[in-house]
Amino acid sequence: MKKILLWKSVFIVVVVVICILAVTGIPNGLGWSAWKQSIVSRVHLGLDLQGGTHLILQVHADDAVRAETSQAMQRLRSDLTSHGIAFAALVQPDPQGQPQRLQLTGLDERHAGDFNNLVQTDLGSDYTVTHAGNGAYTMDLNSAAAAQIRSRALTQSIETISNRIDALGVTQPTVQAHGLGAYQILVQLPGITDSARVKEVMQETAQLQFRLGMAGPFPSAAAARAQYGGILPEDSVILPGKNIGGASNSTSGEWYVVSRSSPVSGSDLRDAQPGVDQSGRIDVNFTLTTAAGRRFGNFTAAHINQPLAVVLDNKVQEYATIQQRIDDQGQITGSFSQQQANDLALILRSGALPASISYIDDESVGPSLGADSIREGVLAALVGFLLVAGFMLVYYHGAGINAVVALVLNLVILMAFMAVTNATLTLPGIAGIILTIGMAVDANVLIFERIREEMRHGKSVPASVDIGFRQAFITILDTHVTTIVSAVFLFLFGTGPIKGFAVTLIAGLLANLFTAVYISRVIFDYVLMRQQGVRGAKLSIG
Repeated sequence: MKKILLWKSVFIVVVVVICILAVTGIPNGLGWSAWKQSIVSRVHLGLDLQGGTHLILQVHADDAVRAETSQAMQRLRSDLTSHGIAFAALVQPDPQGQPQRLQLTGLDERHAGDFNNLVQTDLGSDYTVTHAGNGAYTMDLNSAAAAQIRSRALTQSIETISNRIDALGVTQPTVQAHGLGAYQILVQLPGITDSARVKEVMQETAQLQFRLGMAGPFPSAAAARAQYGGILPEDSVILPGKNIGGASNSTSGEWYVVSRSSPVSGSDLRDAQPGVDQSGRIDVNFTLTTAAGRRFGNFTAAHINQPLAVVLDNKVQEYATIQQRIDDQGQITGSFSQQQANDLALILRSGALPASISYIDDESVGPSLGADSIREGVLAALVGFLLVAGFMLVYYHGAGINAVVALVLNLVILMAFMAVTNATLTLPGIAGIILTIGMAVDANVLIFERIREEMRHGKSVPASVDIGFRQAFITILDTHVTTIVSAVFLFLFGTGPIKGFAVTLIAGLLANLFTAVYISRVIFDYVLMRQQGVRGAKLSIG
């Protein structure tokens, strides 16, 4: 008996020591300020306690549908041309209102069969083809495929934004589907009160392309179009650019005619890092994947001495002549500051957003409000703890000490769990801690009353303790398990602070089972062991 109790005591001491170290860590000094700093650095505070930025983003998912149909249109146009099938126009008739629709006119009906075969090859079964007569066809992306593209755009946006925020070094961010609106994202950034830079980095689309330059710069889009008599060449487009190297004196910017297609894009990047070129200008160096490097090498080798346009978000960033074959490495130069180059490299590494986003809610939580919340929450928990401890000591006398010890260890184990798992402590989380204290007291009261009841029935003290713990255990287990299950659902379906409440409640209840049942029993057994052989052994339990 003594040996078993000794091993149980050693186990409890080891657990408690590990938990204390998990909460305090190893401070850089012996003073209270060093200990306090060490504890604060290990317990992550949520947005409502630390202050920070709360954002709700709207993903314009139709952009992804529009991009999908645009790419399909490019594939179909290219194949129709290569197969010698004449047509008047292939366009998106209403890109904003009906992004899922393509329209072809002027098809020679003798090639209707070949056209249908190409549609099946290029567009597949996701499109419904309608023949309107006189060589006109409409091709509509079906609703199921469009919904899948929109859903994928939301998922990819969350992943991309998460990558960008992680690269900025924001700790404990929340980036998830908002759930209260279609294609909305909830972003919470604890500790970030000046959100301007983070918002700029998140919102940047960063669609990087390398297109063949055809002419430019021009002082206006009209001037660029006039260069070709008002009709642009097939597979070309006019894009704005910045005044690269002072090539244009226009105050309204400059314009370039470039190819629509690009041999590689931002998704082909393997890495991007800020750097400095031979002239001392800050640039961004990029590396392509192996497959993309081969494509880019073949492309540049076939167009030596022709212009290459580096296009970022449909804006010509650089326009230079291809001097030699370029394989998997290159540079983007421009009038970058160091921070702009760092941000551009970060955005390119994290990938492009599949659709544009806008902010529909932007709130900043001041750190003073968080400090007030912490102070009031801690004060409430402390007052509640002292009142409960006082009641237990008055009502249950010596056994009340047992309950107080269990409560203290419960809090230590709970905070250790928060520190080790990097869980975030929120204001509702403090409420979860207070609720845990209440349920811990309930467990102790249940056990103590069972023991007192058995003692009133004339049972011996050891027998009363044994029966009291065994009978109370099932009830305690039942109440704790049902509450934990409820908290698990809160964690799975809740957001932000609700998750914080669920985490502290689950951890606190698990700790409570250990302290109220296991540690309390060991303390009672230790007290009884010291009274072995003493006639009329008593237990101070009120």
